[in-house]
Amino acid sequence: MDVFARGQYSNRLDFSRNELTGALGDSVTVLPVVVAAAALTDLSLSRLLLGFAVFQVVWGLHYGLPISVEPMKALAALVIAGSLTTSELAFAGLLAGGILLAVGATGTLARIERYVGQPVIRGVQLAVGLVLLETGVRLSLDGVWYALLALAVVGISVAIGQRRASTLAVLAVGIGIGLGQTGLPDPHLPTAALALPSTAGLSSDSIGATVAQLAMTVGNAAVATSLLLSDYYDADVSADDLASSMGAMNLLAVPLGAMPMCHGSGGVAGKYAFGARTAGANLILGILYALAAVVAVGAIAAFPLAMLGVVLAVIAVELGRAGLETDSLSLTVGIGVLGVVTNVGVAFVVGIAAYLLRKRFRDD
Repeated sequence: MDVFARGQYSNRLDFSRNELTGALGDSVTVLPVVVAAAALTDLSLSRLLLGFAVFQVVWGLHYGLPISVEPMKALAALVIAGSLTTSELAFAGLLAGGILLAVGATGTLARIERYVGQPVIRGVQLAVGLVLLETGVRLSLDGVWYALLALAVVGISVAIGQRRASTLAVLAVGIGIGLGQTGLPDPHLPTAALALPSTAGLSSDSIGATVAQLAMTVGNAAVATSLLLSDYYDADVSADDLASSMGAMNLLAVPLGAMPMCHGSGGVAGKYAFGARTAGANLILGILYALAAVVAVGAIAAFPLAMLGVVLAVIAVELGRAGLETDSLSLTVGIGVLGVVTNVGVAFVVGIAAYLLRKRFRDD
């Protein structure tokens, strides 16, 4: 399969106002995580943004649809929380990419999915949300007045019916504060450099994080995204095809300093809800990310971390809400709590065992 063949599903491109607002709807799931990762680690904001810019365009043209390109949230949350080093993050991204490419190319995703029950996937989401929530609260307490300002912005956004845009509103205010302290940044072209992760990236933490991320990827980035593309756009995009494109994307992008990336049902839903109907939204968003990669570097250094903590807490709550939409609340909550007490990889493995035992006894 040629994962880069142009216009496999549609050749229609539109650049209307609806495509612009749809593009911004997808950015809700990306920008807060990317800004947090750049602010709290040694990852380059320019390279992270450029990675999303390139692959918004690549997959938009390939599928001919307003498909999403998002951070791998489990990996992103763990590196933001300090549970993974950046070297471990890169190793996990490459490992996940290799597995996804192999799984998608051999058409085995449907067979794997039946062993990873919905309560297990939701439990991993809940665990990641709880880890991220702890980090958000800790950061917020380091600058209470900034945190209260961010909470006020979130409250106003919710009150006027713009809950999904609340994190972007906080980012806009925080960047405004940062620019007020540093002035307008000088344009800066990101440098391209190949940087494979060191052997220190191979650890039990990186392997466990990869396993946990794959659990979320199977359910949300592959299966759920495939269903949404069918429901919204009447497009026949298989989960295995999406797995192949995610695998290729990470094997190409991570060695260049990009964040591990995936597709996602949340981004597709965001694009659709805000008006996107063609791949024009992807091209618009790719251009906006590229422009941000050139001019946004200076602002991030002065971004108030306490406000960023509120952003992370809001994202954590959204992940937690999704996690609690489960067929087995007790199993999901148990996996979520175990993920916080140990790590999400251990919680995923234990969760699968518990799910299969529960299913076996129910079938008997």
